[in-house]
Amino acid sequence: MIPVSIVTGFLGSGKTTLIGRILRDPGFARTAVIVNELGEVGLDHSLIARSDETLLALTTGCLCCAVRSDLTETLRDLLARRAAGTAEYDRVLIETSGLADPAPILHALMTDPAITDHHVPDTLLTVVDTVFGEATLARHPEARRQVALADALAWSKTDLAPPSPSLVRDVAALNPGIVPVEAVSPEMLFAGADPHARAARMARLPDRDGRNPFAARHGSGIESFVLERDAPLPALALTLLLEALAEHCGGRMLRVKGLVEIAEMPDQPALVHGVQHVFGPPVFLPAWPDDDHRTRLVFIVQGVPRHFPARLLDAIEAEVRDTLDAAQGE
Repeated sequence: MIPVSIVTGFLGSGKTTLIGRILRDPGFARTAVIVNELGEVGLDHSLIARSDETLLALTTGCLCCAVRSDLTETLRDLLARRAAGTAEYDRVLIETSGLADPAPILHALMTDPAITDHHVPDTLLTVVDTVFGEATLARHPEARRQVALADALAWSKTDLAPPSPSLVRDVAALNPGIVPVEAVSPEMLFAGADPHARAARMARLPDRDGRNPFAARHGSGIESFVLERDAPLPALALTLLLEALAEHCGGRMLRVKGLVEIAEMPDQPALVHGVQHVFGPPVFLPAWPDDDHRTRLVFIVQGVPRHFPARLLDAIEAEVRDTLDAAQGE
C-alpha cells in the first residue's frame, strides 16, 4: 500500500516554502508530490530532470504532479504511470490550496475504492503562521477545520514572531493534545497516523449548522480575480500600489501574488507576494517563465470590490507618468 500524506494550511501560511524544502530533502526521495499548480512551487531548473504536461521528474528522486481534474483521477494516473515504469515513487504527498477544507480529501482517501485499493492515509500536517494565525482562525472556518483535522501541526514565520499565548490556546481548543513544531521531518510526515484518533477529530469538526461534515466549506464573500496589464509599469507605480493596497485593504486582502513587467527592467519580471497588509519586497527573476510578458496579479480577497485594485493602479500609474514626464521636461 502507498502511504498518502497531506500538507494543508490557510492562504500565505507557508505551504509552498515547506513543499519546496521537502522536494530538496534527500529524506523525501521517491515521493510523488501533488500540487494544485506546478508554478506555485519554486523549483530551481537544476532540480528538473525531465517533464511532460503534468509531471516533473526531479534530480532528487521526487516527482511533482499537477492536479488537472480531481484527486481520484490524479492518483489513478500516477498509479498507472508507476505500474508502467514511467513514474517511480514510494509515497504520495498532497498539497491543498489555501482555501481547501481537507475533510473531503480525507474522506476520499478512506472510502473511495479507486483510491483505497492501493493507498492508505498517513499524516495530515497543517501549517499555521504565527503572524496572522490568530486572526485567520477567528475569521475563516476553513482554517479552523484545517487545524481541527491535523495529525501534526507546524508553526511558520517564527522568525517574524513567536506564537502568541492566545494563538496556542486557540489551536489547543480546536485540536486538544497536539504539540506544534517548527521543523518538519520525513519521519513526521510519514509516521503512520492513528486512524482512530483521526476519526475522533472528524467527529468533532467545528461545525454547528448540522450539515454534512465532509462537505467543503468556504468563508462568505471570498473571491478571486486577476489584474492584467499589457504595458509595463514604472517601478515607482508598483511600489505605490503595494503600499496603497496594504493601507486601504489590510486584512480583507487575503493573498496577492503574480508577475509584474517593470518598464525599467522589461526582461526581468518582478515576483510579488502579499498576505493581508504585509508584502515582501518584489523579487526580480532572471527571465520570464514563458512568452507571456504581461503583468498578471492574482487577488484572493474578502469584501474588496474586484474593480478597486485596477482603478487604484490606473490612478497611481497616471500620476507617476505625469510626474516623470514633468521631470523630463524640466
